[in-house]
Amino acid sequence: MAMKNKWIATVASIWIQCTSGSLYTFSFYSSALKASQGYDQSTLDTVSVFKDFGANSGVLSGLLYSTVASPSSSITFRGRRGGPWMVLLAGAIQCFLGYFLMWLSVTGTIHRPPVPVMCIFMLLAAHGVTFLNTANVVTAVLNFPNHSGTIVGIMKGFLGLSGAILLQVYQTVFKAGPTPYILMLALLPFLNTLLFMSTVRSYQTNEVAEKRHLNGLSLLSIVTATYLFSVIIIEQTVTLTLPARIIVFLVLAILLASPLYVAVKRENFMEANQLLISNNQDFLEEDASMEDKNLLQAICTVNFWCLFLTTAAGMGTGLATINNLAQVGESLGYTTSETSTLVSLWSIWNFFGRFGAGYVSDHFLYTRKWARSGFIAITLALMSIGHCMIASGFPGALYVGSVLVGIFYGSQWSLMPTIASEVFGVSHFGTIFNTITIAGPIGSYVISVRVIGYLYDREVGQGGTTDCIGTRCFRLSFLIMGFMTLLGFGVAVGLFFRTRRLYEQIVLRDRGCS
Repeated sequence: MAMKNKWIATVASIWIQCTSGSLYTFSFYSSALKASQGYDQSTLDTVSVFKDFGANSGVLSGLLYSTVASPSSSITFRGRRGGPWMVLLAGAIQCFLGYFLMWLSVTGTIHRPPVPVMCIFMLLAAHGVTFLNTANVVTAVLNFPNHSGTIVGIMKGFLGLSGAILLQVYQTVFKAGPTPYILMLALLPFLNTLLFMSTVRSYQTNEVAEKRHLNGLSLLSIVTATYLFSVIIIEQTVTLTLPARIIVFLVLAILLASPLYVAVKRENFMEANQLLISNNQDFLEEDASMEDKNLLQAICTVNFWCLFLTTAAGMGTGLATINNLAQVGESLGYTTSETSTLVSLWSIWNFFGRFGAGYVSDHFLYTRKWARSGFIAITLALMSIGHCMIASGFPGALYVGSVLVGIFYGSQWSLMPTIASEVFGVSHFGTIFNTITIAGPIGSYVISVRVIGYLYDREVGQGGTTDCIGTRCFRLSFLIMGFMTLLGFGVAVGLFFRTRRLYEQIVLRDRGCS
């Protein structure tokens, strides 16, 4: 089997994505960070906002990809042509340095840093993740331009699952407190990226039955998510012995290795049927010269700012929710084990949103000609309901609300990049969609620090205690987030009407080249 093709590259990207979701487990180790550094809630939220800014400020990663990794790049390094591996390496180094310095601070190995320095550590670790994500997602879109929604959903889906995967690895191998987990975050993604980064490349070929094999990857991702969900529920009800944990981990490892089977099956299929179609570079270049925009041109359009505002509403409130999920659980009387379960399950809901939105929007685009932008409006409306559910404080409402917010927050990560590639083209895709994602931490900062942190600390001050207990702690904050996502819904409806004609043309174009 040829080991250099876009399917092997896709498998390598999936494996890197599986350890790149450390940011979604912030609630797991935030207690250690808060206690060791003596932070109050507002300070902890400030650090978490820098995490969000780093994770959503991927302009540099997009520019680096365009410079050294795009198909037209002629950059070489020690005689080797530049590629996505250079972007991945830059991201892996940043992740390692950020988390390693944070671990040294939490363990007291180095003197307790000032808050701004800790914010820089967090920013560095999070900023590295954008390089990993940009390299994998942009390469995947270049490899599968006619199925961008599905492939982005797969990439973003495994990134969403990675939080639960990392926690499973840690609980199996270490089963200790949250402090050693920070060290694992420094080492595991770094080593995993170094192992597979050279395999990630773009191959601009158009093949028969691509959708069939992508469906195979989609099915495997769903099976993996279902398995993780089952494991999390079982761990909540019974205490697993070490042999049982090892078996659970081995099954997970087999599931994560299974995408390689799809790549092998695809190679056998191509050899048997000889259906490889000619390189489609000419088509891509022709399409790009008609529609592709650079960052400055994109910023000057109404569609860009519509996506920016919907991202601020959806991703901003979603980030604020996951950053404060542990504290919300504590205020409502949930145990530490229950809040840990909520954090783990968030990764599952995040996955279903990321994968489902990409796959479903692709299906309805090509079968019903439904503009993909309409799905942003639907998801924001349902996300608003989730925020209001959490605000109610009813028994079990946090579980239901976190499911809704998690799923439809995840869907934003799939829909927005795909829409950006279709509206503005793929030539500067990495730079444009990473610029739009900056709206997420902006929204998160306003909500987390100026709303949630302020209101929480005010309630603590009125009660004369160090912690806030009861529905009053977060009710108003989540009602405000519900209203914010409702405003985003209105903007998304406007984007839908603006792009309907464009998506009709996309369907005709893709059918013509298939």
